[in-house]
Amino acid sequence: MPELPEVENLRRGLERAIVEQKILRVEVKKPKLVSGNGTLRTASEKKKSEFIKGIIGEHFTGVERRAKNLIFKLSHEKIILVHLKMSGQFVYQANDSKKIVEGGHPIELSEKRLPNKHTHVLFKLERGNLFYNDTRMFGYLLYYKDIKLFESKNHFGLLGVEPLSHEFTPKYFFNALQNKRGKIKAVLMDQKIVTGLGNIYADESLFEAHIRPDRSASSLSSEETGKLYKAIIRIMKRAIKVGGSSVATYRLLDETRGNYAREHKVYGKAGKMCENCGKPLQKIIIQTRTTIFCPKCQK
Repeated sequence: MPELPEVENLRRGLERAIVEQKILRVEVKKPKLVSGNGTLRTASEKKKSEFIKGIIGEHFTGVERRAKNLIFKLSHEKIILVHLKMSGQFVYQANDSKKIVEGGHPIELSEKRLPNKHTHVLFKLERGNLFYNDTRMFGYLLYYKDIKLFESKNHFGLLGVEPLSHEFTPKYFFNALQNKRGKIKAVLMDQKIVTGLGNIYADESLFEAHIRPDRSASSLSSEETGKLYKAIIRIMKRAIKVGGSSVATYRLLDETRGNYAREHKVYGKAGKMCENCGKPLQKIIIQTRTTIFCPKCQK
C-alpha cells in the first residue's frame, strides 16, 4: 500500500492533470468499488447510479489528501473520496498524446492497452481520460453530494495528526505514546497517533532514531520520543521531495519512479550489513508485517 509520500506526490500529479476539466462521461464496471469502504462490500446499483449521475457535468476543482486518502473536490461542493488500498491505480491519458502517465500501482497490461480487464472506473474528461484500475479491488471511490454529507460520515475520526502539521509536536507525540502498550512499530502503523506511516517509513524512522521496532511504545523516554519525532519529520520531508519510494510496482503520475528507495537504510535489506555498525540486519514479524532492524544500533 502506498504511504504518505507516495500519495502526496500522486495528489500533486493528479491536480496538475485533471483540475478544471469537466467530466463528460463516467463508466463503472464494478459497482462494488463505489458502494462502500468496508472489508465486506456488496455491489449496489443504486450507489453506482448516484455516483455516475452525481458527477457527470461537474468539474474537478481540486485534489486534497488526508493521511493515505485522496479527496477529489468537484464543482457544487461535491466530493469523491478515494483510497487506493493495496493495488489501486490511476492512469491519465491526454487526448493529444499517446503517452500514458500513471499513479499508484502499475499493472503491466495498462502500459499497452487502455481500458483493460483491471479498469473498473473510467472518467471521460474534456482533454483526456482518467482510468481507475485495481487488480485486487480493495480500493474504493465514494461519492458525496455535498461537504455536509461527507463530513457527517466522519471518515477520518480515528486518524491521528499529519506528521508535517503544526499539531504534530514532540509534546503531543510523547503524551500520546504513554497511553499505548503495543509495540512501537505497530503503534506507528495504526494511524491513530500520526498518519501516513506504513511498513517502509516506520522501519526507516525507527532505525534513524536507534529504537527497536518491538519496544513497547510507552517505554520510550522523552529523549527517545524526541529522536523518533525528528526522524519521522526528516524522512517524510525527504521522501516527498524525491517522489517517494518506488518499491514493488509503485509509480508516480508523471511516469517517474520515486528515488527515496535508494536511500533506504533497512527496509527490504534483511541479512545485509548495517550501514552504521556493519552487523547483519535482522528480520522479525510484527502484526503480520515484515520488519527489518539492526539489533546492535537499535535499543
